[in-house]
Amino acid sequence: MAEQGYGARRPAVFCLLALLLALTGLVGCAETGPGRATTREVQTLLDAHARALLARDEPGYRAALDPAYAPTALTVYRRLAAVPLDGWSYRVTGVERTGPDRVTARAELGHRLRGHDRRPVTSARVLDLTERNGRWYVTGERPAEGAPRQLWEQGDVAAVHGTRSLVLGAGRDRARLREIAAAADRAVPAVAGVWPEDWARRVVVLVPGSLDAMGQLLGAPGDSYRGIAAVTTGETKGGKDAPADRVIVNPDAYGVLGDFGRQLVLTHETVHVATRTHTTPSTPIWLSEGFADWVAYRDADRTPAQAAPELRRAVQGGEPPVRLPEDADFSFGGDAESLARAYEGGWLACEMVAERWGEERLTAFYRAVGAHPGREGAVENALHDVLDTTPEEFTESWRTYVREQLG
Repeated sequence: MAEQGYGARRPAVFCLLALLLALTGLVGCAETGPGRATTREVQTLLDAHARALLARDEPGYRAALDPAYAPTALTVYRRLAAVPLDGWSYRVTGVERTGPDRVTARAELGHRLRGHDRRPVTSARVLDLTERNGRWYVTGERPAEGAPRQLWEQGDVAAVHGTRSLVLGAGRDRARLREIAAAADRAVPAVAGVWPEDWARRVVVLVPGSLDAMGQLLGAPGDSYRGIAAVTTGETKGGKDAPADRVIVNPDAYGVLGDFGRQLVLTHETVHVATRTHTTPSTPIWLSEGFADWVAYRDADRTPAQAAPELRRAVQGGEPPVRLPEDADFSFGGDAESLARAYEGGWLACEMVAERWGEERLTAFYRAVGAHPGREGAVENALHDVLDTTPEEFTESWRTYVREQLG
């Protein structure tokens, strides 16, 4: 009787338990059934899809694709053959039903470049899927709103391997990519001579086909970077295991520079790569950009008047700077002359430190500022501890130095 009684009550107990679990959100019953896909199902599909891409298994890669979407996806698949990948993965973060047999998945795409990335570079993606005969297929993939596009989504990719660089270009002449690789190869030892700390001593350069395409790689309007020859992107808090920074070239602005200007740009950006782990939110932009310019100009035969023409024009016009450049002065898309003066002012501040306190003190100052736990007090403490001066004394010395060099 006890067994019979227990058995008779069991279905009711299980139904009550299922109801309670469903009400508390512990059972995802709404995700099951035709026309619905669980996060696990989508993850399994995309895991196989990613493995096939890395293995260059085209039939396996095609297996996850809806026939209507296959030509578009296979175009990207074939472009990726030129990219030295050793990692490609999706991490599904959410699945939403968008129709009777359709869902939209949000995912984090991670890719890793062989010999450069210690961890994957990640970006937010949106994938559309549809169900046919009990199976799910990818019908589209795109960047999430505000997320960057990838170089291989912009055109056929060419890769040039330098001795210390990897240059990837979309729709670019291979001869130009070789020139950029050579400049990057020269930049690495020039930077290492000043910044001998532990860094990869390799550079990844992306060369899109246009200014607008550059903006797409950065997830921003291209016009924001008009006149900017290159920018460097990377994880500011990634540590030594962070993925490699990407130097992204503006083909319009870079293309009009002469040999000296192009080398200057690549050396400047390589400084940002080398100093990434010591560049933190505590570091003011005048210091990070000024230091990069100081390294780039260090062995160049250029006078201050040649290197800082906009600031010289202001000084000779009776409007010398009264303060060090602020972060807002470095905003892209604003007044080009003001931006140039900000860069030049930061460079002259670093040039003054190297001249009066020595190069080792300059690099020690840079590290000390970045090591401070916050922006407030970072420069002040480093000025005191490394250069034995105050912000007021330093600023006044800089103002005098600017007038002496450019007056």
